[in-house]
Amino acid sequence: MLSWEAPERPFKKRDREYYTTIGVIVFLVSIILFFAGQFLPIAVVVSFAFLSYVLASVPPDNTLHQVTNKGIRSGGKLYTWNNLGRFWFTTRFQQPIVNVEHNHAILTKLIILLGDQDKEELTRILELYLVNETPALTWWDTSAIWLQKKFPLEKTS
Repeated sequence: MLSWEAPERPFKKRDREYYTTIGVIVFLVSIILFFAGQFLPIAVVVSFAFLSYVLASVPPDNTLHQVTNKGIRSGGKLYTWNNLGRFWFTTRFQQPIVNVEHNHAILTKLIILLGDQDKEELTRILELYLVNETPALTWWDTSAIWLQKKFPLEKTS
């Protein structure tokens, strides 16, 4: 059994420019929707802006992750091996992440931060049960990457 503690989600402290950019985008989209008479979508846009603010300003708590012979336990929930597919590693906000496919209608991928866990040791154990394979990027993924590069919400340094 392998066990470690890490944050629940990737987190990066945002600066004032990020919040200002989000605010301007929300304001402009809301004005357009207001003149189009679409009041419910305005509430949806404002809700997403609030969610973005909360996720960017409130640091995540730490949670316990365990890899056992039965499956992966993360956040107190057990994901059994028969419901998991391949795994691969990525990085978000300079934080290493292991991604594991999950055979579920809504939750299709587990995203688990490695924290101080050794990547090689985790790979060795996961390869006993799962295939180490990075999936090809979908049209949606490539569109999101293009959008992030062309319209960044904050300066990249």
